[in-house]
Amino acid sequence: MKRIQARATNRPPLHPARTAMSVVVSCSLAFSCVSWGGARTAYAEDIDTNPVPDEFQQQIEQTAANYDAALAKVDEANQQIEDNQARIDELEAEIPAQQAAADDAARELYKFQQQTYGIVDFILSSENIGDFISKLDYANRVARSNMDEINRLKSMRDELESTQASLNQAKADADAEAQNADAALEAAKAARVEAQRKAREEAERQAQEEANAQAAAEAAAQAQAEATQAAQANSADDSTSDSSASDSSDTATFTGGSSSSSSSSDSSASSDDADWTSDEDAFVSEWASRINAYLAGSPMAGQGATFAEAAWTYGMDPRWSPAIAYTESSLGLYCFNPYNAWGWGSSSWSSWEDAIWSHVAGLARGYGYTLSYEAAAKYCPPNTSFWYNTTLAQMNKI
Repeated sequence: MKRIQARATNRPPLHPARTAMSVVVSCSLAFSCVSWGGARTAYAEDIDTNPVPDEFQQQIEQTAANYDAALAKVDEANQQIEDNQARIDELEAEIPAQQAAADDAARELYKFQQQTYGIVDFILSSENIGDFISKLDYANRVARSNMDEINRLKSMRDELESTQASLNQAKADADAEAQNADAALEAAKAARVEAQRKAREEAERQAQEEANAQAAAEAAAQAQAEATQAAQANSADDSTSDSSASDSSDTATFTGGSSSSSSSSDSSASSDDADWTSDEDAFVSEWASRINAYLAGSPMAGQGATFAEAAWTYGMDPRWSPAIAYTESSLGLYCFNPYNAWGWGSSSWSSWEDAIWSHVAGLARGYGYTLSYEAAAKYCPPNTSFWYNTTLAQMNKI
């Protein structure tokens, strides 16, 4: 029989009360904070007040819920197996002694019945009605006592048989639920691999669009410079033309450099290198270690497992939320609301665990699998490039 044991976790249940939170994102022109007389204040901007997961994100979350439910049922069946087996062991240990007691009782009962008078003899031998009742009561108590030992043995045997049947059923249930857990895990893996693939495909698309736009801008700038140079050459005398041509050449060189330097940064973070084909325990173990190393010495130190578990549940790049915490609050060092390390609107929480689960859920639902320039523009419109580049640099450190 295959037995699967669920790992202890602080994960909240996936239900509307936990996940349908209101999300309002804040960011600033520099690390999402500006100083006023030494105090740090978030420069908030409302962006998305209620991110609703699309159909694919709902599938990712449902696979996690299905897997958790299956593991819970496996645990329940395994606990029943343990309880039944413990009771069977007790009964098997007790029955031999009870068998001996029942055998003695049967012999005593037989002897007593052989030695005891019939009811007529009881009447005839009794001096009065009180004596008769006493003798009859004594005979009944002796008989009941012996019968109780015999019936106790029968009851123990019946319970043993019933418990063994329950044990067999619990084993069958555990096997079935283990198969359900395996199926749910495979579905969860597939959904997360697909999310990762789509994110990479989208990042490549954005990068290609940006490269095309940059190339077009450079070509247009070059064409404009050449047209300006030709017009100046045709309208001036020889000496003026030479001077103009020289100036025009300088202008063309400057224009091209300006176009190149003003282009936006790459549109995709480096690959998250997440192995979604592994099971949840292996995934969490690997990423908890990596994130804990990144968070070391910060107010969020030790929360690597929380980030990793939430990332697995919501099928998201495990580096993204920790990196935003650096961009927005220096890893929780400057939080304008309790435990709000991400500029996450006016939200506040009572622990890092609750805060991380809420942020990862909203991030996955409202901004996608991983960082992209479009996601950065949505998260921080006032200063997208700075926010993107800072977050990207931090993700690449994890």
